[in-house]
Amino acid sequence: MSYGILLFLAALALSVITKWFTVLREYERAVTFWLGKLDPAPKGPGFVFIFWPFQTVERISLRTVVLDVPPQDVITKDNVSVKVNAVVYFRVVDPSKAVVEVENYGLATSQIAQTTLRSVLGQAELDELLSERDRLNEKLQEIVDAQTDPWGIKVASVEVKHVDLPQEMQRAMARQAEAEREKRAKVIHAEGEFQASRQLARAADQVSKNPVTLQLRYLSTLSDIATERNSTIIFPLPIDMMRAFGNKLGILTDDAEGAAGEAEDGGEAPEGAAGEARAES
Repeated sequence: MSYGILLFLAALALSVITKWFTVLREYERAVTFWLGKLDPAPKGPGFVFIFWPFQTVERISLRTVVLDVPPQDVITKDNVSVKVNAVVYFRVVDPSKAVVEVENYGLATSQIAQTTLRSVLGQAELDELLSERDRLNEKLQEIVDAQTDPWGIKVASVEVKHVDLPQEMQRAMARQAEAEREKRAKVIHAEGEFQASRQLARAADQVSKNPVTLQLRYLSTLSDIATERNSTIIFPLPIDMMRAFGNKLGILTDDAEGAAGEAEDGGEAPEGAAGEARAES
């Protein structure tokens, strides 16, 4: 036998042996088929013997896959059009089902996530989509996990990442938030005025019991004004004194008006007498 034939046979044997033995990482499993039939259990990790060409192998990774769901056009229950994208975390728990039951488990999971996202979010209102996102995430995870379970896939989480609102809706929500803040500010201001009026009423009751307190308040106010503006001079005048003067002036005015009315009545008499005299003549 020539040297070339021996070299060819050695190379062929080496290539066959390299196909028979393979090394799988800790996160990998080998789904093997013996003459097209599925073996009972996947192999790995570590050193694995594959009797090629009678036995074929499919490598499956058991690590968690992060799947980015592209933006989806969703019409909410209250007829608001939004764009929503999400992220799905899943992994293979049964390598045999992931190979036999579905052709491409990654693509199939992505399509299921997209359709479920549109269906579930279309049944919620916009306020629920913005404020109750945790509940919607749990509902999405349960539905997607139930649909992918026959494929040997475990969906760990589905998270809504971003909700893109139209510009008109953003402006409307901004006006609503501004009106809400103004309402709270007016309520707080009204409560402050109410509490201040109650305190003032209590203070008035205390001052009315002791008039000297009002005089002391006058002096305290004068002291504060003199500290800030030395050129300003203020003389406190009690309101009771002003009322007394007003009553006195009102009495004098009434007397003067009464006297003037009598004078006018007295002046009309001579005119009447003169008229009668002219009539007699």
